[in-house]
Amino acid sequence: MTMTDEFDQLGNLAPAPRASDAARARALAAAMQAFDETEKNAARSKGSSWRQRQSSVLNRIWSIRMVTQHRYLAGSALATMLIIPTAALLTFELTRGNLPSSGQVALPHVMDAPKPVAERVPVPSVAKPAEPQQEADRKVYAAPSVQSSKQRDFSSADIARQLNKQEANGGAAKRSAAPSPSVAPMPAPPVMAERAAPMAAAPRYAPTEREILPPLEESRDRFANADTNPVKNVATDPVSTFSVDVDTASYAFVRRSLMEGRLPNPDSVRVEEMINYFPYDWPRPQTADEPFRTTVTVTPTPWNTGTRLMHVAIKGFETAPASQPAANLVFLIDVSGSMNAPDKLPLLKSAFRLLVSKLKPEDKVSIVTYAGNAGTVLEPTSARERDKILAAIDNLRPGGSTAGAEGIDAAYRLARRAFIQGGVNRVMLATDGDFNVGASSDEDLKRLIEQRRKDGIFLSVLGFGEGNLNDSLMQTLAQNGNGTAAYIDTLAEAQKALVEEAGSTLFPIAKDVKIQVEFNPQQISEYRLVGYETRALKREDFNNDRVDAGDIGSGHAVTAIYEVTPKGSASALNDPLRYGPAAPSAPVAVSDEMAFVKIRYKQPDGDSSKLITTPVTEMNAVRDFASAPQDVRFSTAVAAFGQKLRGTDALDAYPYRLILDMARNARGEDAFGYRGGFLDLVRLAETLDRR
Repeated sequence: MTMTDEFDQLGNLAPAPRASDAARARALAAAMQAFDETEKNAARSKGSSWRQRQSSVLNRIWSIRMVTQHRYLAGSALATMLIIPTAALLTFELTRGNLPSSGQVALPHVMDAPKPVAERVPVPSVAKPAEPQQEADRKVYAAPSVQSSKQRDFSSADIARQLNKQEANGGAAKRSAAPSPSVAPMPAPPVMAERAAPMAAAPRYAPTEREILPPLEESRDRFANADTNPVKNVATDPVSTFSVDVDTASYAFVRRSLMEGRLPNPDSVRVEEMINYFPYDWPRPQTADEPFRTTVTVTPTPWNTGTRLMHVAIKGFETAPASQPAANLVFLIDVSGSMNAPDKLPLLKSAFRLLVSKLKPEDKVSIVTYAGNAGTVLEPTSARERDKILAAIDNLRPGGSTAGAEGIDAAYRLARRAFIQGGVNRVMLATDGDFNVGASSDEDLKRLIEQRRKDGIFLSVLGFGEGNLNDSLMQTLAQNGNGTAAYIDTLAEAQKALVEEAGSTLFPIAKDVKIQVEFNPQQISEYRLVGYETRALKREDFNNDRVDAGDIGSGHAVTAIYEVTPKGSASALNDPLRYGPAAPSAPVAVSDEMAFVKIRYKQPDGDSSKLITTPVTEMNAVRDFASAPQDVRFSTAVAAFGQKLRGTDALDAYPYRLILDMARNARGEDAFGYRGGFLDLVRLAETLDRR
């Protein structure tokens, strides 16, 4: 019999009788009772135990029981799988961008997918106890949001969208904002809690502690404050008088400022010192009877077509080394606490080692130090004992306050004791200029230097360091001590000042040198002296031999530049006087002289001055600036640069580019690279001035 036959037989059976209503009621009651029994047994374990019933891990994870009873575990696993790679990538980017990565930037913390809080059908409990971490997570994150009564799981798109939104809104600044319903902020560590608010405003990049420079302290460098020379009317003020200046300290200080990435203090810019820093090949005197020669050149003004420039150049006679007199040098060295810096005492010691190598056997060296109290480190010693002198220099150590006046007085006493008749007797003060103990005012020290100068002992000053440099005092001491002031910022500058230019630094050929220029009102209406603001003299001081002025050393070059306005030029700034002097009754003969230059000087051991005069006419002029001598053009470029750094109105609209072109075209032979270095400074200043 086949199965088909059995179905046929069943189909032919008579239909079952209809159940009565009573039977149906009894069946329904029995079913309800069975359902109640099932409900009572719902909490009991079903199926085989874990050990008795082996199944694959995948079957257990994806079983209906796991999905319904541990939905939050599946959501947590999914969120963790997405968060960990994202966090690793973000940490890598933060580390590569040098952002602090330990507690300083608050990243968003994404909740595990929450378990539904309202279920109408009871969920069977799990026999295995919950993990401690899971229990802690439920305690922290189980509270429902006030803003939404229904929470949702985070998908990968949600997480990516949330991170992208925070990054686009400014990174850390937005990450610390109020959390969304499904995002809880990670609590900041206790140590970093105080920093959380400031770091919230940090940009995408923040430097590490090693990259963050401490705030710059306010500089205590002191410079003499002198207003820029004004334009003067020849009709009312035809005479200009000043002392020569062969110092070079200003250029070195300007160079250091620019090399450190900042424009110099305008008061530190003395244009004449910048011009005179460079060697020039002006015409030289032929014999020692004429200590220097004057050369005057008149050119058009590059920055003003309505004016002209008048160069007054002086070149000193250069003595042969064999004919130079013996030198008695006293090194007065500041070893106070303020000199404890690499660019101060260590550089100072290296500089003096260079100078000692330049001395002749008959020269003498003494060393006096001061720091609280002055002391003699080396008695007068012949330069033949070079090792002894160098050992004394090497043993110098910084410490103490600065009793500068006491040290200067001790140095002069030692210089008098080793005085060389007919030789060079000079105290060389090396300091950062911080005189804070004793007679510390400029006027007191000035009087002290003036008194010692009468003994035939001159004073030169070498400045070191910055931040505490008293340039004003250095200038006062050098000017009143018949000496020079130099600023040593590098060993190369020490080589220039103390070795290459030792003759002009140590051996004077003339003292109390003054220059006076009288302008012809028939030819010149106005004039302005470029620089020499701190060297101005009264008109009557020129003929007064008791008035001190600057000195010129062997081979020294001194340049002074006037900007003059020709008569009738539209560039004149002053109107004619309405109530000026009455016209002369007799006509005055018209002179072809533009100006008359007079120079007074004394011999190094003399008391009476001598006079040198030079008239200036059109014979001294060139028609176009390009035809001027090379040194004239280069010195003009330096003058323009110095005036621009100083903030002179006349150069305000003149660009650095033209200054650079002017200097580049006049660079010429540059054996020591000084002019090439100047070109670099102009480029630096142009860059810094744009900021």
